[in-house]
Amino acid sequence: MRRGRKHRLHQGLVAIGACALLRITEHQEDTYSLIPIYYSPDYTAADDDFDTTRKATWVAASLLSAPIDGVALVGPASLTAAQLEQVHDPAYVQAVRTGKPRHLAESSGIRWDPKVWQAVRSSNGGAVAAVLAALRTRRNAGSLSSGLHHASRASGMGFCTFNGLALAAKAGRDRGARVLIIDLDAHGGGGTYSIVKRWPGVVQLDLVVSSLDTYRPQTPSTLDYIRDAADYLPVLRERLATLDAGPAFDLVIYNAGVDLYEGCDIGGLRGITAAVLAERDRMVFEWAAQHTCPWRLC
Repeated sequence: MRRGRKHRLHQGLVAIGACALLRITEHQEDTYSLIPIYYSPDYTAADDDFDTTRKATWVAASLLSAPIDGVALVGPASLTAAQLEQVHDPAYVQAVRTGKPRHLAESSGIRWDPKVWQAVRSSNGGAVAAVLAALRTRRNAGSLSSGLHHASRASGMGFCTFNGLALAAKAGRDRGARVLIIDLDAHGGGGTYSIVKRWPGVVQLDLVVSSLDTYRPQTPSTLDYIRDAADYLPVLRERLATLDAGPAFDLVIYNAGVDLYEGCDIGGLRGITAAVLAERDRMVFEWAAQHTCPWRLC
């Protein structure tokens, strides 16, 4: 492996699931100096009530009571059916919009009601908006989106209806960016990989602690199944270092999952503590910061 080479991230790092804000604004960052974190109450509009369909609002509410300087919570524009169909099968998009056929509309595992359509268009719109903001401002951006990476082109899975990571990556590609997707959820991002694997200029780095939705990636994409928490950070560090030997990226899309936390009953691994997750995030952001252009504003 060649050492010492630095990628130049000509834009910023997009953290899906990021959680920071200063105030709520509408559709556009109100000042260039703030980092936008996209969120709308529509993210959690669906009637089906469990953590995936509610946690964005929980995080937003908690942060509204304790603002973090330098970032703003921004309302995104919802995606249209035509935008969704750039990645997803039109028949599937129509099913989620109308609820018919019901088995397809509910293939994600979320019970369908008319508000699901608005919820998933808004949440996925936030993922895309974060990429566009990063490309426009050459700074980091984020979204409180969830339920993304298991969805494939023609169906949902694992409480993921549409694949906001793939939609965001396409938005980047359409603007000439070479894209790195870092997926650090407990489970595999097989839905994302099934969509982006044939897209030139898109690479997926996936670390999992569960076999759900795993896949066999082709180089340069990678997937590592971690069974011992002691291996998690060293493997991540090695994978990030290995990227130094390849072509540069213009954009990083980071799916910052926390369901691998040892206290989570749907993917937790003993030994993955809050401190491990904090160090993981620090590693990703520091790697991105070290591989960015000199004029990037932080």
